Amino acid sequence: MSKATRQPPSVRIMATSFLVIWLIVAAFPFLWTLWGSFKVEGDFFSKANWANAIFGTLTQEETGSSFTGAGYYGAWVQEEFWRAALNTTLVCIFVVTVSLTCGTLGGYALARSTHRYAFWFLLFALMFRAMPPITLVSGYLLPFFEWNLWGHLYTTVIVLVALNQPFTLWMLHSFFKNIPKDLDESAMVDGCTRFQAFRHVIIPVMWPGVITTGLFSFLLAYNDFAVTTMLLSKENQTMVPKIASFLGTTQTKGNVMFAVSAVVSVTAPLFVMVMFFQRQIVSGLTAGAVKG
Repeated sequence: MSKATRQPPSVRIMATSFLVIWLIVAAFPFLWTLWGSFKVEGDFFSKANWANAIFGTLTQEETGSSFTGAGYYGAWVQEEFWRAALNTTLVCIFVVTVSLTCGTLGGYALARSTHRYAFWFLLFALMFRAMPPITLVSGYLLPFFEWNLWGHLYTTVIVLVALNQPFTLWMLHSFFKNIPKDLDESAMVDGCTRFQAFRHVIIPVMWPGVITTGLFSFLLAYNDFAVTTMLLSKENQTMVPKIASFLGTTQTKGNVMFAVSAVVSVTAPLFVMVMFFQRQIVSGLTAGAVKG
């Protein structure tokens, strides 16, 4: 390492210390919730002694062990949280598939278009993305009720795709704009049609951008509360509204530990997904910021 790039030991120690502290602060809420999900409510929400949440005093008295999986059993088996997990999986798969299919085709067409209406089309789409989702959802309720479509998963997929498509178009449009048109023209000179050039040449080049956009589309559908709460019946709930139902209402008593265990179950797959796709996410974001 050259003297110009060599850092003083004090700078390295400060940077490392800051990184460690930041990681602890960022991970603490999830780790604390994960720990508490194996306790009883009296320990995790103890007002008398916060140490009960660590040592599990009441958990030991009630179950004979310092840890218990009663919260997970109650959520997944008694309350059938697995149904909500299955519904969420189906909704996410269809939302991501439809959004990426329409987004890649539309984004590529708008990026390669020489007409001025392409910009105005994107601007018009952005206006719908900027509106509160609850405002757009209310417009779907009347036809869904009249046509007996309310409460089904496919109605939620339709609305989530409509809400997500402007964002997908804008993001993929920026990726396609950064890919030189020479690639398309070279492929067509070699005998490819426009679609073949798009499929065999352009998509492999900007694949990280597709993965990044798909991940954001997945997170929109996975974490949605307002749309799924308004459009799905109790039998077809996704995971986030189902967690809210565990907390109960003024008329019905809930079980907080069911909600805590379900929160851990919902959050853990997101950590795994981000860790698995971290390279594609970083390269995709940087590809959208650098002119090709």
